[in-house]
Amino acid sequence: MARVAIALGSNLGDRRAHLDFAASRLASVFSNLIVSRYHETDPVGVPGEQPLFLNAAALAETAAAPRAVLDRLMAIERECGRERPFPNAARTLDLDLILLGDVVIDEPGLTIPHPRFRDRRFVLEPLAEIAPELVDPVTGSTVAELLAALETFRSA
Repeated sequence: MARVAIALGSNLGDRRAHLDFAASRLASVFSNLIVSRYHETDPVGVPGEQPLFLNAAALAETAAAPRAVLDRLMAIERECGRERPFPNAARTLDLDLILLGDVVIDEPGLTIPHPRFRDRRFVLEPLAEIAPELVDPVTGSTVAELLAALETFRSA
């Protein structure tokens, strides 16, 4: 069993209900699910004006292969009405595979660890609430250390 870290986000419709739906579905797919508090955040890296996001992080255990984990996350997004009319469009639900044990993969359609998670406060803050000791296999840094480095960089 490997520990899997997942970022959750929503900025369309009933954001809290969408994250609650995701947590329920994740609990039915993975073992020992823990979900952070929900955090309201500004949209980052999106085109035009978009509503505020509600973000969270989840930590669970799985024996599934990396591609199977990603496919399951995308299926949950679709169940919640996720549409992809263009890149970074507003969304009912966004589930990003952040970490999967010590797996490092970079292939078409699947990169683990998530390539931008180290620069995203809206991922690191909730993840640090539930798994500050989780280690990024690329940098060797914990989630707590990555968050502290991001805060130091932003305040400099």
